[in-house]
Amino acid sequence: MSNLFERAEFEDFVARLPGVSFVDQWDSRVAKVADKVFALLTDTSHRITFKVTEESFEILSSMDGVSQAPYFAKRKWVSVSAEAPLSSDDLQYYLQRSHRLVAQGLTQKTRTELGIPKGLD
Repeated sequence: MSNLFERAEFEDFVARLPGVSFVDQWDSRVAKVADKVFALLTDTSHRITFKVTEESFEILSSMDGVSQAPYFAKRKWVSVSAEAPLSSDDLQYYLQRSHRLVAQGLTQKTRTELGIPKGLD
């Protein structure tokens, strides 16, 4: 079972998504699609931060170990600690979904250039 709260595991999983690049920023390993952030791993606090739908935001932010992401919450981002009651499969699902949500805001041309398939919405 993978531990997405470890940098190598986080990068290994997220790098499989189309058009992903990484930068070190805000004391975190930041995953971007076309220079737009869709996930962060904060090494010091072992937290993963990502964008969610409004419905998921309400559900997740009410769970222990999950909070509204500082500076991102108004745009429906959550910050998840390793103690949260989410499985590795759950985290993988939410990271993939965050990638899709952010990629939806890209132009079709950019999505095509990055190899992001049509109908990913």
